[in-house]
Amino acid sequence: MISKIHLSGMEFFAHHGCFEEERLVGTHFKVDVVFDCDTSRAAQTDDLFHTINYQTVYSAIAEIMQHPVNLLETLCYRILSALTQKFPEMINPKVTVYKINPSLGGIVAFVSVTL
Repeated sequence: MISKIHLSGMEFFAHHGCFEEERLVGTHFKVDVVFDCDTSRAAQTDDLFHTINYQTVYSAIAEIMQHPVNLLETLCYRILSALTQKFPEMINPKVTVYKINPSLGGIVAFVSVTL
């Protein structure tokens, strides 16, 4: 049984960005992850060991968010790469990183990159 698992709206405060101000002051980010996974055994056994632990996924993302990069594209790539290495049972993982209220000279709720 293939299930689609979503971890949505994970919030982080971090210091990513191309400009010195962004790295100094920091800003808010959100991350969404969605992937397919065979959950047959987990559903039958009610055992966390047979599925992907959401807390472990969150922790892996939180660790990456602590290391500043210039681009959302780089950040998204690092998260996706780490997740696929740590959880090879993920099928078709997709990561979206949102930079909340980016300083673009006007009102913008967020910018995002999806890989």
